[in-house]
Amino acid sequence: MSYSHNLGTMAKSLALLTVATASLCQGFAPTSPTTRQTALFSYLDSLNGAVAAQPSYQTSSAPPAATTETSGSTGFCHAPLDYFAFDKLAGKGPRATFDWGTPEDFSRKLADDGVFRAGSWYCTTGGWPSPNGKGATEIFYVLSGHGMLGDEDGEQHYFGPGDTVIIPKGHTGRWDVNTDIHKLWSVNSHSKVEESGPIVRTVVSNYMDSAPENMVDTSSCDPLYGSTGCVTSASSTFYDVGPTQVGYWTADRGSFEVECGARQWFVVMEGVMFVTDSDGTSKRCAPGDTVMLPAGWSGYVDVVEPVRKVFTVAR
Repeated sequence: MSYSHNLGTMAKSLALLTVATASLCQGFAPTSPTTRQTALFSYLDSLNGAVAAQPSYQTSSAPPAATTETSGSTGFCHAPLDYFAFDKLAGKGPRATFDWGTPEDFSRKLADDGVFRAGSWYCTTGGWPSPNGKGATEIFYVLSGHGMLGDEDGEQHYFGPGDTVIIPKGHTGRWDVNTDIHKLWSVNSHSKVEESGPIVRTVVSNYMDSAPENMVDTSSCDPLYGSTGCVTSASSTFYDVGPTQVGYWTADRGSFEVECGARQWFVVMEGVMFVTDSDGTSKRCAPGDTVMLPAGWSGYVDVVEPVRKVFTVAR
């Protein structure tokens, strides 16, 4: 029996134990154990053979700071992963409407331009209903922990480390944090609900969806930068509704100039790249780092090690 098979079996057992215990002791979710087991096993099976890269926090003698470059063309904002370490997050207290566990929020904002904003969120184990329509579309990348988002009709969406989750504006349902969750998020505050169906559903993209075979060469029509010149880039969009586009982007080693980039948020999943503003200010971006670029940003991108990242474009 292979190591990956054993690991998958162990993960299934541990995650199922977590869900079953919460369900029996604390009224975890209004669905049957069979339904929860089937959905959970489906999610865990999808992860077999794909292990997300796990960025680690870097310790330092002084607290790291997010950097906002405002000189030059239009500026950008960058934060290393350690900027969102747990001891740097502000506690918001327990959730008032929880129905199991003891969920408590911790967060820190990175940037906010009035419409598009980003930051990080940590929550301890527990669950709560979300009966009110979500006020904006949220996209988040899971650093650690496991959870479930339920839709209005009870459909469940499980997620874990390396997954990207979209909660569209107008979504109602419930949140369940099965093991403490730490995520990096972006929020697009557009004016109206853009989903066309009667039920606004959560979207989950697993880490394996960013594999090379799922990408399309977009070097000459890049969704983030217009063109990457002689540097080979590829992307895959898995959500494109109204003013919000979400996907994965990869690039080989090389450098290219950006004349008018899209307003975007991204998290580096693998590799190393430098983002340099037109005034020469440069930031090294490594796994776990978060970057926000304003609409029309100009500068240079230098890919030192082949890069893979998840992105959101707010139009």
